[in-house]
Amino acid sequence: MSATAPPMVETADQKALRRRGLTLALLTIVYFFSFMDRYILTILLELIKADLNLSDTQLGLLQGFAFALLYATLGIPVAWLADHRNRRNIVAISLAIWSAMTALSGIAQNYAQLLAFRVGVGIGEAGSSPPSHSIIADLYPPEKRAGAMAIYATGVVLGGGFGTMIGGTIAHYFGWRWALAAVGLPGLLLALVVRLFVVEPRRGLSDPAAVAGGAAARPSVWDGFRSLFGNPAAVHLVMAITVTSLVGYALAGFLPSFSQRSFGVSLLTIALILAPALAIAGTIAGIFWGRVADGVGRRYGLHSQAWLVAGLKALAFPFVVYFYLSFDYVIGFVALVISYLFSASYLGPSFALLQGLAPMRMRAVWAAITLLVINLIGLGIGPTLVGVLSDVYKPRFGPESLRYAMLTAELLTPWAIFHYWRAGVILKRMGAAGNDV
Repeated sequence: MSATAPPMVETADQKALRRRGLTLALLTIVYFFSFMDRYILTILLELIKADLNLSDTQLGLLQGFAFALLYATLGIPVAWLADHRNRRNIVAISLAIWSAMTALSGIAQNYAQLLAFRVGVGIGEAGSSPPSHSIIADLYPPEKRAGAMAIYATGVVLGGGFGTMIGGTIAHYFGWRWALAAVGLPGLLLALVVRLFVVEPRRGLSDPAAVAGGAAARPSVWDGFRSLFGNPAAVHLVMAITVTSLVGYALAGFLPSFSQRSFGVSLLTIALILAPALAIAGTIAGIFWGRVADGVGRRYGLHSQAWLVAGLKALAFPFVVYFYLSFDYVIGFVALVISYLFSASYLGPSFALLQGLAPMRMRAVWAAITLLVINLIGLGIGPTLVGVLSDVYKPRFGPESLRYAMLTAELLTPWAIFHYWRAGVILKRMGAAGNDV
């Protein structure tokens, strides 16, 4: 009787890699819920404005600094914790907090209460993206990281689109308060699913051995700031994402209001036609260009990913400008959808490049620092700036003041394109010196 070999025991690394597709899917769904809870407010603004008697400046603050201030600043200590503790648990707890706060926003009786609940949403969401970026970077090697990050980034356009769809539909029939409750409560169940099924990979699991070798260090938050802002390529990437985010949040924050005020588009039409069209275009673009970025990076070097994004944003820019200047909403909206097919490309390659540049034990901190800058400036200033400009422009442009306020923000796009181009130049030089990311 021959002896049989003992069964092979699956290692923790093997299990993490086997389940990385499931982990990426769940983290993407969490990101989806994050943006759904964040963007549902945009479709409800006109109803909230009428109910609570608010100005455009107050609406801008509600979407901007009220959310961004604690969301951005708390991201740093949470990210430091994520670089030293279990990242999966941090994501699950954060999801439960912001979901509860979104649901509670529906009971607000005045502006101060609604503002406080939105601050609570920001506190919860602070613990989502930095640990998620770190987990994905550990599960996918550099040559596949842009594609994986691009899939994760679809949570932005899908979450924003579904938040508008669900929020607008429920608000049309039941009011804005029920819409907030309906979007917030399912996140509590998802938090349990994340805790049970997302894997916590070993740090540096998918990186080259030479890079992963320094994983034992325990750097401080200050080390993270010093290393990121001491890297010129990273600084340009952060600036590029920040300006892009400012323009994007300005558009997304007031697009439903602009559609209703300037063109008389109904709440239900925005929810069931316009939002799905943009969500589909953004999702297709994000995944497609993420895969293209992986291929371009393998063939020409990872610096070319930054140039790819710069070129795509340059292609998108005239279409968005045309949308703001058009008084035919159908043609203008088609131009906006076309712009999404190019402009939705930036998140995957941008964050993949930053995660590749980040030291192993600083990945979550680098992501949090990036999000700190993005959200304080992009999310904090973007919608707030548009709201203030709309009120300032009102004596001259009347009901069209919001149109020109949003166009003013859009004209910052060439600044972002410059930073992507410059990041590519520096990354190419690093590659030539043998230090390509």
